[in-house]
Amino acid sequence: MKVLGVAFLAVCLSLVLLGTIALASPPGSGYHLVKSVPIGAAPGDAEYFDYVTVDPAGRRVYIAHGAEVKVLDADTFAVVGAITGLKKCHGVAVVPELNKGFITDGDAAKVLVFDIKTLKVTGEIKTYPDTDSLTYDPSSKLVFTFNGDSKNASVIDPVKETMIKTIDMGGGPEQPVPDGNGTIYDNNESTSDVVAIDTHALTVKTRWSIKPAGQAVALAMDTEHRRLFSAGRNPTTLVMMDADNGKVLQSFPITAGVDANVYDPGTGLVFSSTRTGVLHVFHEDSPDKLTPVEEIKTEYGAKTMGFDPKTQNLFLVTADFTPPTGPKGDRKTIKGTAHVLIYGR
Repeated sequence: MKVLGVAFLAVCLSLVLLGTIALASPPGSGYHLVKSVPIGAAPGDAEYFDYVTVDPAGRRVYIAHGAEVKVLDADTFAVVGAITGLKKCHGVAVVPELNKGFITDGDAAKVLVFDIKTLKVTGEIKTYPDTDSLTYDPSSKLVFTFNGDSKNASVIDPVKETMIKTIDMGGGPEQPVPDGNGTIYDNNESTSDVVAIDTHALTVKTRWSIKPAGQAVALAMDTEHRRLFSAGRNPTTLVMMDADNGKVLQSFPITAGVDANVYDPGTGLVFSSTRTGVLHVFHEDSPDKLTPVEEIKTEYGAKTMGFDPKTQNLFLVTADFTPPTGPKGDRKTIKGTAHVLIYGR
């Protein structure tokens, strides 16, 4: 009886221990594919897509799609229109209080202005070659474009629709994020660092290396806790940084071809999408601790992403690709197969 009692006690303790371990392990995010929405063929010879921008107030999703911006309803996921007349667009920023949207056209070296209610183009602003990403800064009430090959940033007055200054970025800038308090952070691919811009003085304040990550491309921010989530390529790594001193607090290897990061303040989840077709999900347990939660299989090429804070849906865009060929396993997009992948909880 004593032997059986001891054995029974050991089994119970083991079960309690296993339960404790299970509770301590981070749960899954709950994200899954909700819908796949075809958006037709991109104007021009090749299928191309880039940044995805969600307007949570206007309930629209803007997708850079070759020589057009395709527009979806954020709730029904239906295609509701397209903004055309571009050469090769990259990103969209909206300023609801002005009823204006801004589109970067890299090949035309300009920014198009459109009415966010009618989707009609109303003006254009000359910038620089390879005008790529852009963002609206609510503190200075200015629009900033980041021009990759030109290695600079254009500052635009959205009311007057004029470029008021050019900022030397010291390398090819990528994805920006404003903190809402007068600073825009931007990943610099050429120099593998994060550049901080004073949005009132319109100058570069400082820059910080993102090592051990490589070429800096994707960026998101927890503005409340002052944390940056930067992802770079070669080596492909996600780092969590202090937004006030640039200290790298943690780093995690991720799959190749990262191109977008998202932070959700409602759940503390951090998302990183990659060309290999993997959506990496992390959880910010505390301002000093990021924990990997899961890796969600998406589709090859789904490297750009937008986030709807109202529904917490993620919008990724990709296309069908040819089989790998050559020593590097190159794959080409198949014309007319672009589609949006919506992931939700």
